[in-house]
Amino acid sequence: MQPRHFISLLDLSSTELRALIHRAIELKNHRDPDFQPMKGRVLAMIFEKSSTRTRISFEAGMAQFGGSAIFLSPRDTQLGRGEPMEDSAKVISSMVDCIMLRTHKHETVITFAQHSRVPVINGLTDLLHPCQLLADMQTYFELRGDIAGKTVTWIGDGNNMCHSYINAARQFDFKLNIACPAEYRPVQSIVDAAGNKVSFFDTPEQAARQADLVVTDVWASMGQEDEQKKRELAFRDFQVNAQTMRAANKDALFMHCLPAHRGEEVTEEVIDGPQSAIFPEAENRLHAQKALLEFLICR
Repeated sequence: MQPRHFISLLDLSSTELRALIHRAIELKNHRDPDFQPMKGRVLAMIFEKSSTRTRISFEAGMAQFGGSAIFLSPRDTQLGRGEPMEDSAKVISSMVDCIMLRTHKHETVITFAQHSRVPVINGLTDLLHPCQLLADMQTYFELRGDIAGKTVTWIGDGNNMCHSYINAARQFDFKLNIACPAEYRPVQSIVDAAGNKVSFFDTPEQAARQADLVVTDVWASMGQEDEQKKRELAFRDFQVNAQTMRAANKDALFMHCLPAHRGEEVTEEVIDGPQSAIFPEAENRLHAQKALLEFLICR
């Protein structure tokens, strides 16, 4: 049987994604220490980019399921010494039951999947961050119900999170309003594929009108630190603040994948306020990824 991979939200059907979200909620609400579907199973975690939430959530998830996880950085493997990606994928996948990569180039994850005999999970690339969207969707489902037909607002950089929200709009059937500087818009081919699910606005307030969920991310992502000053100028009018949230629906939620720079992309008043769901959102990385691991490995 060919392995199923999770490189993008588009790798699963809308029905499968909804079932996965509901399974994540079930796993969260009914924890059973005797339920160990990963006993004897091993997850290889390859990190070219450092992380807090991604590493802890995958490693803890495997442990809670009775399995184990191996942390690998470029310093720990031949990946950092020039071994062909194809060879690494073949060797590593012959010894483990699943591979998660958190890396820079999206092509790295695609190549690994093409040459792996086990499921490959995209833990983050410069193009997409689908695991975070599973957690975000779980959080919305828990707090507000199904997101179908709702309006989501993305404010800030057209980055990997923005791209994944565009894909989520297609898969979960919601409307996505985007406010970002013209020179930082998301990849046009990803936007085009979403059709009328995506609309662009000039200001955060316009984008947030009647929104049910408002989301943002840091102005300069990991690896873009040298652009910080330039980006501060470009994004200074694209902050989520009280005025932005007033434009949204009264029961609108605020989310951020973290880490956040309070006072830059979002004010303390919003991120630490009553509409913020950032900490349930962060915790749900664990539960959503446990559901994902179960779906991919235990089929």
